[in-house]
Amino acid sequence: MTALTSSRTRTPHRTYSRWASLVVLCAGALMTILDGTIVTVAMPAMQTDLGFSGAGLAWVVNAYLIPFGGLLLLAGRLGDLLGRKRMFTAGIAVFTVASVLCGLATSRALLVAARAVQGVGGAMASAVVLGMLVALFPEPREQARAIAVFSAVGAGGATLGTFLGGALTQALSWHWIFLINLPIGVVAWLAAVRVLSPEPSPEPGPGLRDGADYPGAALVTGALMLTVYVIVGSGDRGRTATLLLAALALTLFVAFAVRQTRTERPLLRPRLFRSRLLTGANAVQILMIATMYGFQFIGALYIQRVLGFDELTTGFAFLPAPLVIGLLMMTLSARTVGRFGAYPVLLTGLVLIAGGMALLSRARADGSYAADVLPPMLLLAAGFAAAMPPLTGLAMSGAPEEDAGLASGLFNTTQVVGGSLGLAALSTLAASRTDTLLARGTELVPATAEGYRLAFRVATGIAVTALALAGAMLRPRNR
Repeated sequence: MTALTSSRTRTPHRTYSRWASLVVLCAGALMTILDGTIVTVAMPAMQTDLGFSGAGLAWVVNAYLIPFGGLLLLAGRLGDLLGRKRMFTAGIAVFTVASVLCGLATSRALLVAARAVQGVGGAMASAVVLGMLVALFPEPREQARAIAVFSAVGAGGATLGTFLGGALTQALSWHWIFLINLPIGVVAWLAAVRVLSPEPSPEPGPGLRDGADYPGAALVTGALMLTVYVIVGSGDRGRTATLLLAALALTLFVAFAVRQTRTERPLLRPRLFRSRLLTGANAVQILMIATMYGFQFIGALYIQRVLGFDELTTGFAFLPAPLVIGLLMMTLSARTVGRFGAYPVLLTGLVLIAGGMALLSRARADGSYAADVLPPMLLLAAGFAAAMPPLTGLAMSGAPEEDAGLASGLFNTTQVVGGSLGLAALSTLAASRTDTLLARGTELVPATAEGYRLAFRVATGIAVTALALAGAMLRPRNR
């Protein structure tokens, strides 16, 4: 069943193999996580080169995030059927090939299509990692350390992508933020084949045809893609067409929910949502990640288009965030949660996120990085580092042991859903406000700054909603 053996024997060779395997898994996951944010600083260059519209530019990110999030549950199920190591290595291969196609893209359509294939490969690789880690480190203390390392790599990597994107775009061109994945992907694939323990043949049971809910995966992925399309393109079509498309997206979500209650092997078992902690943690995560993705995407555009930074300087401007996240997660998170409990630490983190977004919403057209960007960035990074580990723990504690893998897949899925929907909504609001002001005769930079300020204010409201929801749903209950 597992991709890695889970013996508790603690020989030096075995310890080395397990921690070497952790490095390989973190490297593969980091490559896919980075690609969700590495494009943010390079997007103005892509827009100039390929002619994207202001709202349509968000599809460079969403074309990756939507299949990534929509296919995580299916990829996790296929990993159980085929073997998790096989799924991980296949995902790295698909992701690497798609990265080359992105780097060679000469049109908007080709770039967006290749980004979607990247999302498929990213889902294949990422869906099985947490299950592999749990099997690889069965002892609670070592397992906690391994998951802390993996969480820090993921959280810091998402923001580190902004720095790498700026450095590569400035030094070479935006094409290289994708082409750099070729040597990294090849090394990661070879290391995975060599280091990860061999896995047995899949156990007898349902075959690929009957073992996974393919129609369910198609329904949820189609619903997510249509929802983002409705949000991003709402200003380019009439109200009637927008309402019809929104109704169709809602219908697909309902059809997915109904199918999960009737199919023999659902992607998402409805009984999971009976848990208050699991349901509440996933709902809070959608809102929190929507806020953080809005900061990364729109914050990078603000620094470039309003403050006038180039790509490399923008990358350096974002560097404090992953440093703060990595430092706090690796040194304080586990001890703080152990001392004060998950609930108060989570609320503290959400307060810091809301405060950081509120400060950022005051950014002006004549602002500065030191006064208007750096202080809220540090608050957001500290808040995310404080909130994410306890939120993960609360979500997983609300799932029965037999559903732990499915709960992990659901938590990863809602993370991507929150990022893609938040990004679509906030970028569309910013672009619409800017276009309105330009039509009234406002100059470009002040109009652009006001559009971003509106997005930051809405993101502040989303963060406050996440805080209120966490306070209501995740509060410990005395027996």
